[in-house]
Amino acid sequence: TDAISEATLAAAYAAGVRCFDTSPWYGLGLSERRYGHHLHNHPAREYTLSTKVGRLLTATRGALQKTMWQEPSPFHYRYDYSADGTRRSVEDSLNRLGVSQLDVVFIHDLSPDNEKDLGMPWEQRFAEAAKGAMPALTRMREEGLIKAWGFGVNRPEPALRAIDEADPDIFLLACQYSLLDHEQALHETFPRIAAHGASVVVGSPLLAGYLAGRERYLYDGTVPAWAPDKRAKVQAVCDRHGVDLRTAALQFADAPAVVSAVIPGARTPEQVLANVASMSVAIPAAFWAELKQEQLIAADAPVPAA
Repeated sequence: TDAISEATLAAAYAAGVRCFDTSPWYGLGLSERRYGHHLHNHPAREYTLSTKVGRLLTATRGALQKTMWQEPSPFHYRYDYSADGTRRSVEDSLNRLGVSQLDVVFIHDLSPDNEKDLGMPWEQRFAEAAKGAMPALTRMREEGLIKAWGFGVNRPEPALRAIDEADPDIFLLACQYSLLDHEQALHETFPRIAAHGASVVVGSPLLAGYLAGRERYLYDGTVPAWAPDKRAKVQAVCDRHGVDLRTAALQFADAPAVVSAVIPGARTPEQVLANVASMSVAIPAAFWAELKQEQLIAADAPVPAA
C-alpha cells in the first residue's frame, strides 16, 4: 500500500540508507511515483537514485497484461531498446520521480532468462540496444542528464558483452553472487568488470528470501536440488559461531572490492531496520575461515574484516 511504502522509505532514510533503486517495470510506474513522493522531501545531492529503461508504458482503459504486480498502474508495457524509446523512458521516469537528473540508468532485463517475455532471442534485442539505448545513454551522460549507466540483468552474458561494445559504468547483477552460489561471478564476471573500471551492485543477495529462511529461491521460486543441503551446512557453521545466516549473506555479498552496493530488497520498515543492523554486526574471522575450510565458500572469496 501507499502507507506501507512511505513508512518503509522513511525508515530507510532515517536509518541512513542513501541508495534507492526503482524501475518503470515495478508496478508499471507505481514504484517510481512512490519513490518520487518520498524523495521530494530530501535534497537530491544526499542520495543516489537509479532507475531503468527497456519497457515503455502507455495508458490503457482495456484489460491489463498479466504481470507479477498485485495492484499495478493502468498501463500497458512494451519493450523498446531504441535510442528514441530510451530517451522517452528516461524523460517519463524523471516526471514520475519528480527529479531533474538521474544518478544511474540500467538497461533492464535484456537477458537470456527473459527471452520469453522479450519475444525473441536476447541477442536480437541486444543488437537493438547496441545501436540505440547504449549510445543514447552515453549521450545523456555527456549531457549531464544522467551520471552513469549500465545493465540491470539476472545473467552475466549481457554485462560482459556490453563491456566489449560500449563504455558502461556500473552493473546491477541479480541472482549471480550470494553466499550459496558465487563461483562464476567471483572468477569470471567480477574480474572483467573490474578490469573495465566499472562497478557492481549486487541484487538478490538473499536469493529472494532463501537465505532469510524462506522456502523460495530467486524469482521463480523453485529451489535447486543442491540448495537445501548446502544451506543447512552453512546454517550449522552459523550456529557454531553465533552468526545470523541472513547477516552473513548480506555482508558476504558486500565484501568484493568491485561491489559498490547491495540491494537486499525490503517491503516493510522492520525489514529495512534488520538489513541496516546486519551490516554493522562484527562477524568473527573464524566463521569465514570455517566456511572456507569446509569448502562452503570459495577459498579466495573476499570476506568482511572482523
